[in-house]
Amino acid sequence: MVDKEYIRKLHYLEGWSIRKISRQLPVSRPTIRKMLSDEGIPKYNLVEPRPSPVMDEYRPILEQWLREDELAPPKQRHTATRMFERLQEEYGFAGACSTVRRVVAQLKQSVPEVFIPLTAAPGEQIQVDFGHAQVILAGVETKVCLFCMRLKYSQAPYVIAFPTERLEAFLEGHVQGFTYLGGVPREGLYDKAKTQVVKILEGPNREEHDWFSSLRAHYLFDSHFCRPRHGNEKGAVENLVKYVRNHVLVPVPRYQCWEDLNASLLKWCDKEKDKHRAEWEEEQRALRPLPSKPFCAARPLAVKVSRYSLVVVDRNRYSVPTEYVGQNLLAKAYVDRIEILSRSQVLATHTRYYGRGHTSLQLEHYLTALERKPHAVTHATVVRQLPQPFQQVRERMERSHSTGYKDFLKVLLLTQDYSLEDVCQAITAVGPFQANDTSLRQHLNAQRELQSIPKDPLLVSIKPLITVTDTQRYDQLIQGVRL
Repeated sequence: MVDKEYIRKLHYLEGWSIRKISRQLPVSRPTIRKMLSDEGIPKYNLVEPRPSPVMDEYRPILEQWLREDELAPPKQRHTATRMFERLQEEYGFAGACSTVRRVVAQLKQSVPEVFIPLTAAPGEQIQVDFGHAQVILAGVETKVCLFCMRLKYSQAPYVIAFPTERLEAFLEGHVQGFTYLGGVPREGLYDKAKTQVVKILEGPNREEHDWFSSLRAHYLFDSHFCRPRHGNEKGAVENLVKYVRNHVLVPVPRYQCWEDLNASLLKWCDKEKDKHRAEWEEEQRALRPLPSKPFCAARPLAVKVSRYSLVVVDRNRYSVPTEYVGQNLLAKAYVDRIEILSRSQVLATHTRYYGRGHTSLQLEHYLTALERKPHAVTHATVVRQLPQPFQQVRERMERSHSTGYKDFLKVLLLTQDYSLEDVCQAITAVGPFQANDTSLRQHLNAQRELQSIPKDPLLVSIKPLITVTDTQRYDQLIQGVRL
């Protein structure tokens, strides 16, 4: 900068010509002209890349490896160091690792991606994604899957927690989300998760999952998909996943059950919706109405009943009535339950297990078999898992005489006429050491009669003439009788 100032002063103040300045100073005439035109400090510009004798013959190999990495898993792609090792092992490369790193950095340089602001009209688009978080449920640290749905125009969110990301959770999230929003948008934007996409085709085309297509057909909305590894294209819901995790689940919250967790998330959604009340009301009017019937958010599975009267769903076992042993049935896997059907008849409903190796047994499914094999009642798993009052009665009857198991079976058969909870309460009321099928039936019938007596609303509404504290009125009544 000092040279530029000095040259400009010699020319404009002292009147020196460009030739004279060039002769007196070791500066070329083109450089002097640039300084006099005030174009900035002249510097050397590299027109062509410098030759690299060591790396030029290996550059095509590195370019090929980088192209192959585009199809490889993100966590299993070449680093510059790994490329250096392969060049040494496979091609006898004699250069330095720093040289390879420099060339790889040059090859990876590209035009930065341009992000274009996106918008949508009211009722036009929802964006859907899953996220994960840690909460403490019933004292146990649990990983939950957050189904996140957000309307693009009004930014109205819907978030619900599930124990899984499977197809049934994805479907149930839509059913609950559309119900919460009170309508259906014209299109949804998704990534390429297996719950929606079976196969990625050329360009934006996708082969969709059959049940996702059925969901769209039911609610009459279109689907669009982001490019692979371009979650920014659905930035509204990507931000929602992070936002709800940071603002609702920090610090790690404690809940007694899933219902408490989802009630907390729903309350937060209501607050967020109120922040954009004007846009939300405008978008709500633009949503399509809900169908008259909700979509069945269940994953159907064909199952066969084993000789233990069990069916297997996702590596867990569930009981069905014993008369269906050996038959092929249909199981419907919901997020919270498993329903087992024969044709259209629901044979059994179980609370759903996650993980593997769990078994859910229901006593009523085995009563017919226990009548044929009464001695099995002693060690039957479905009996041993009954509440403690039943176990006390069983132990007492088995000790009383050799055929006590038959008496206990009569107690169990009461559950054909009364609920298991009612029989358990009756055992507690009568006493486990005095309970038998006769005394329990008498108690249960008496309870039914009490519950069946209609309550006269007139008698209930009549106000008593005398109360404990109404002593003055009592004295007046006594005086009136004496007169």
